[in-house]
Amino acid sequence: MYTLPSKLKFFAIILMVIGALGIVTGFLSTPSNTDEVKEMLASGHDDGHQTEATHTESHAEQSHGENIHDDDSHYEHVLHQLQNRPWSSLYIASFLFFMISLGVLAFYAIQIASQAGWSPVLFRVMEGITSYLIPGGIIMLILIGLSAFHFNHLFVWADPEVVAHDKLIQGKSGWLNSWGVLIRAIIFIGGWVAYRQISLKLSRKQDEATDSKWFKKSFKISAGFLVFFIYTESVMSWDWLMSFDPHWFSTLFGWYVFAGMIVCAVTTIALVTMVLKSQGYLEYVNDSHIHDLAKFMFGFSIFWTYLWFSQFMLIWYANIPEEVTYFVTRIEDFKLPFFGMVVLNFIFPILVLMNSDYKRVNWFVVMSGIVIIIGHYVDLFVMVMPATVGTSWYFGIPELSSVVFFLGLFIYVVFTALTKAPLLAKGNPFLKESKNFHY
Repeated sequence: MYTLPSKLKFFAIILMVIGALGIVTGFLSTPSNTDEVKEMLASGHDDGHQTEATHTESHAEQSHGENIHDDDSHYEHVLHQLQNRPWSSLYIASFLFFMISLGVLAFYAIQIASQAGWSPVLFRVMEGITSYLIPGGIIMLILIGLSAFHFNHLFVWADPEVVAHDKLIQGKSGWLNSWGVLIRAIIFIGGWVAYRQISLKLSRKQDEATDSKWFKKSFKISAGFLVFFIYTESVMSWDWLMSFDPHWFSTLFGWYVFAGMIVCAVTTIALVTMVLKSQGYLEYVNDSHIHDLAKFMFGFSIFWTYLWFSQFMLIWYANIPEEVTYFVTRIEDFKLPFFGMVVLNFIFPILVLMNSDYKRVNWFVVMSGIVIIIGHYVDLFVMVMPATVGTSWYFGIPELSSVVFFLGLFIYVVFTALTKAPLLAKGNPFLKESKNFHY
């Protein structure tokens, strides 16, 4: 049985406390009215937000769907953007760690449904990571509910004043409405958590079984879950991410989000596995298992890049105004993170992980994994911030604090869950093959 080290537990709690204090500071530091915005922009001590005052009104219309006719409404628009910043930072970090847990759940289901022989020694690591689905899902539901019911200004389609003057959003209101988005979120998260709980229960029963009865049930349920997952993941990506830009859509978006999700999931499995190995656990996990995880990190990084390039190139080459505006905004105002994430998510992993021998070197895999997860945080940042914060974006206390808080929560939940059962799924029919796995 795994025992949570007191130092790791204390470290996770410290991260949560520091992150929570930073999040509160971020909310308290936002302006509360347009007068404060004017003072902030005039003083030039606004964390880089002064550039917003110099941008044209048409750009503001493009990024937020508002008609700005005078200075007062312009400053109100900037006020909303500045107030959105801590909410956006919280949303991005919350989604990142929830996305990792959900991706691990899908990867776990794939291993069972495909009857993979190499991975059963890693099943308890995957089950531990998926434990974050429950607290992470609750937090996401709260954030989505607050945003959908216009407690903040994240979703422009939730603002009745904007919708009243926007024919395009009105045409999508049958889908993009507060109750519709929230009910779908409840169904999706409920389905994902239900599969996680059922598969966990069957996995525990299989430990005590003398035959493969429970594994066969898990196989059937996993196969059915994957059908449910691929549909709900696509719709989730539309509701939770693409709807920040309700004038724009991409038929590749669901796959694009999935690619980022699955590479972060495999990376996290590798990182947690190596942490446990360093603590003296998982004696049956060898270099070949790490090598295979690193291969998935490498392969899915290329898959993500393929989808990124396909989406970007096809839209850019077609040059249809209502489609290309999504990328114009990001290239003009988010050039560094927009192109930087390609370096982090493709160029760096492919240079480091292309060599087969490097995939067996733990510190190489750890270094690559950290860069990949940072890169996909930047990817989410570029998905969310242009529509919610616009040119008022900046990386500072709200962004860093949100990541630190959710990292601490993630570590605490995952490693606590690992103490609930033996780290070896001893009843799995492919366990012997997994123990003797060699590439």
